[in-house]
Amino acid sequence: MTSNAFAAGAYAAIQNIGAKGPPKIAPATGASGSNFTSLLTSTLDNVGEAGRKADSQALAVAGGKANVVDVVTAVAESETALQTLVAVRDRVISAYEEIMRMQI
Repeated sequence: MTSNAFAAGAYAAIQNIGAKGPPKIAPATGASGSNFTSLLTSTLDNVGEAGRKADSQALAVAGGKANVVDVVTAVAESETALQTLVAVRDRVISAYEEIMRMQI
């Protein structure tokens, strides 16, 4: 699968997450837990917004109302945000798996 196809699939997954509402995250006890939750929520919102901006720019250029450079910039920003989100997700999963392997 090419990186563009992967990015498109991941973007579609992010769009579906937003359509279902914010992810259900159990509230943490303590100030740092709520900060992490708000950080995660705002990051997901920012990635979704970057994708929506890229879509709107693409539609605007198709209608002859925008510059192609703006579309390329918006798509690049969206792809970078999505790749960052996927990298962070992979690190979180790796950390979780490492914690689960620890001896108690």
